[in-house]
Amino acid sequence: MSKIRPAKIATVDEVKTKVDATTTAVVTEYRGLTVAEISNIRRQLRTLGADYKVFKNTLVRRAVQGTGVEPISEFLEGPTAIAFVDGDISAVAKALRDLAKASPKLILKGGVLDGKALSPKDIGALADLPSRDVLLAQFAGALASPLRTMASLLKAVPQNLAYGLSALIDSKGGPVAPAAPETDESAAETPAGVEEAAVAASDDAAAPVAEVEADAEAPVAEAEADSEAPEGAASEPAE
Repeated sequence: MSKIRPAKIATVDEVKTKVDATTTAVVTEYRGLTVAEISNIRRQLRTLGADYKVFKNTLVRRAVQGTGVEPISEFLEGPTAIAFVDGDISAVAKALRDLAKASPKLILKGGVLDGKALSPKDIGALADLPSRDVLLAQFAGALASPLRTMASLLKAVPQNLAYGLSALIDSKGGPVAPAAPETDESAAETPAGVEEAAVAASDDAAAPVAEVEADAEAPVAEAEADSEAPEGAASEPAE
């Protein structure tokens, strides 16, 4: 039995490391491309979070066996270069599609996304999707729109309620004046017995005053009577 060369072991380990990091990959055929063209593809995809490299098919099959990337085994025919994607799959698919248009020798064979096989048509559909940043912005806008609508509705509720109450009051003839508080007439009226007692007390208090005034006037009257007597009566001759 032949021994596995260290280079092959290193390649298998490298693919396993990439598979452990991501379960998304795109398989291409690079037949007829120059080394410079492959290097250019690698540079462009690296900026999008993808590692593009040429691998031997048998070693890749061995490395992906029993992993989430195993479905790519059906595309491992002919000269193969694989882009292991750790970024935005739609951006990588779009870049590969554009590169394939510029270099027809680059062929998109298929791929795998989260354990599910991707056909060339699926990769084309992914390429038509907006980028991850655009999708996130659209999603955030979709979330914010109902919140703004809800805020507007909540703001309008008190205003509409006030307008409705005002219209209701106007339809009833305007605001109703508050009723005057009721008074207890029985408590406000003075009992007859209390009033008579008060009159009697005032009469009793006035009687002594009248007597004092009469006593004071009596000496004055006598003095006036003396002063008015005839002068002859005062000088009767003595016998």
